[in-house]
Amino acid sequence: MQLSFEKSVAGRRTYVLPAPDVPKYELPAEMRRTLELPLPEMGEPDINRHYSALERRSFGVNDGPYPLGSCTMKYNPIINDQLASLPGFTQIHPLQEIDTVQGCLQALVEAEKFLAAVTGMDRMTFQPAAGAHGEFTALLMVKAYHEDRGDSERTQIIVPDSAHGTNPASAAMAGFETVNIPSNEAGGVDLDGLKKVLGPKTAGLMLTNPNTLGIFDPNIEEITALVHEAGGLNYYDGANLNAVMGVARPGDMGFDLVHLNLHKTFSTPHGGGGPGSGPVGCKAFLAEFLPHDMPIARKGEDGEYVYDLEVPEKTIGRVRSFYGNFLVTLKAYAYALRLGKAGIRAAALTAVLNANYMAEGLRDYYDISVPGPYMHEFVLTIEPLRQEYGITAMDIAKAIQEKGIHPPTMYFPLNVKEALMVEPTETESRETLDMMIEALREIRSRVDSDPESLRQAPRTTVIGRPDETTAARNPILRYTEPEAE
Repeated sequence: MQLSFEKSVAGRRTYVLPAPDVPKYELPAEMRRTLELPLPEMGEPDINRHYSALERRSFGVNDGPYPLGSCTMKYNPIINDQLASLPGFTQIHPLQEIDTVQGCLQALVEAEKFLAAVTGMDRMTFQPAAGAHGEFTALLMVKAYHEDRGDSERTQIIVPDSAHGTNPASAAMAGFETVNIPSNEAGGVDLDGLKKVLGPKTAGLMLTNPNTLGIFDPNIEEITALVHEAGGLNYYDGANLNAVMGVARPGDMGFDLVHLNLHKTFSTPHGGGGPGSGPVGCKAFLAEFLPHDMPIARKGEDGEYVYDLEVPEKTIGRVRSFYGNFLVTLKAYAYALRLGKAGIRAAALTAVLNANYMAEGLRDYYDISVPGPYMHEFVLTIEPLRQEYGITAMDIAKAIQEKGIHPPTMYFPLNVKEALMVEPTETESRETLDMMIEALREIRSRVDSDPESLRQAPRTTVIGRPDETTAARNPILRYTEPEAE
């Protein structure tokens, strides 16, 4: 497929700007480009067809199943995008006077109430722009809390071996030392391993529950109690909240802080680099450390609510400009209003049902890393097939692309060899689940009968198996115009 630069025709235009109705301003010579900006010149039909062709070459949740584990790549109702696109929300500026954006502030306050209720927290900031940014924000609050108490020796954050890779990275960015603990045979936290590392240096624990193996840790209350007894705080990575929202609350499990991924759980499309949102919630005793400019509601003299902003007393400062990705928060709020308490719970229960339905359908065909029951996802290990047939997780993932299905997450978590992490989500129908099960069964049959076809897959997609090592080490990030002959 040609690049837009290669389709360019000199002098071709899409539109003509009207004559300016204000005086023309000339930039100083030292601020002007010395070369023409080499943009492609194309007509509107050509541009439209170019991007339509690109769209057909990509794969999203609107094209087919997308069972990417721990990422909750689910279909999101379009109505929530429409509500967030209303002019009263989009045609505003964050520097407007407070009294001109009362409806927007009310939406933020109401969204905070909803998410605090779902998580069992007391306050919530929407400033963090994504999940890892939420982790970082929460850890800055953990640090501020300990330092405020004069407990500066608490420099260690405990992270299980099944954690998301951003957890240790966020801890390091916040100035902590990461202490890794192992999983037990059932896939949960090893209590003996946890007890060995707890001590006066413990600042906190970062934990995802259910974890990346799809297991809800049965010892969760004992785990958080042990950390509290050691003087640490418990932080909940909300990446997998889709499995328990409306059913179990992190705050009731003993967690002090939580971040959520609105772009996974609460109706914003996930992928393609954004937009994301990673709001952070906390218990009341940590609220004074939240980022500043927190939307609040006060009763006016007439009894009506007036919406304002406040700066927490011991705030960690801003972690992002203004109030976060506002329109993403609106989509989450619309999602909450549409589903209600019963609908949120039903979504989680259906996600759990779908994951266990798929796991049972594949149990006789593939090895699953740990026994169930599972929550939102389960992890296949292709290691036995690699040892016997030389077939890898990559081969299975590539073969499933030929079936019109996006591959599961590969090679994660790191404590499972040749891992394929499958998360069907609640939005897939039983018919779609059956189709995915049958596709993976057929691929398994080819391991015995025609393994070479798997090593060559995919054979029906635009791109087969690119050289990912070269692409990562020597990426081509810009177009270079060929030299004239």
